Amino acid sequence: MAEQKATNVTWHEHRVSSADRKKLKGQKSCVLWFTGLSGAGKSTVANTVDHKLAEIGKHTYLLDGDNVRMGLNKNLGFSAEDRTENIRRIGEVAKLFSDAGLVTLTAFISPYKADRDIARELLEEGEFIEVYVQASLATCEERDPKGLYKKARAGEIKGFTGIDAPYEAPDNAELVLDSDAHGIDELADQVVAYLESNGYLSA
Repeated sequence: MAEQKATNVTWHEHRVSSADRKKLKGQKSCVLWFTGLSGAGKSTVANTVDHKLAEIGKHTYLLDGDNVRMGLNKNLGFSAEDRTENIRRIGEVAKLFSDAGLVTLTAFISPYKADRDIARELLEEGEFIEVYVQASLATCEERDPKGLYKKARAGEIKGFTGIDAPYEAPDNAELVLDSDAHGIDELADQVVAYLESNGYLSA
């Protein structure tokens, strides 16, 4: 856990509670934590789920790995330490969004189990939903939408997950999406069905 450096700070309780915010939105908050190799389809599936939920009037927000690194986390690289700090910050932001009553979607490689576990521990029981977008390395390299695997194989990128840096797959993800076998819409429908069957889309 990150060290508390600020002193003389006091937590202020809000008059509008998290329960109030969820009731206003007619839904339960949660964090859908999409994890998987680059090219597995995390961002595309999360974006499609976000769209499907918006279409039925649900309140959501999508935190995408590349987008966040252009702002909040633009001072972080891809060392193991920076990856951990990247995920720590996202976990804290997702916690705030969950407190606001949103269904929050995060699409990050988040390669280390320990970092994902820390993000889970920030949230209330049942609020963290780990979604493992599973695809073989061969599939991801074949897709290579950003040309990153080609650069990593050529030695132009060091510390690339799946090539010369590890990816620790989840052991007990709430959802496992088989991106090798199914299309984006079908995978997104699986996520929405999970939310519906577990009561997240009603107050």
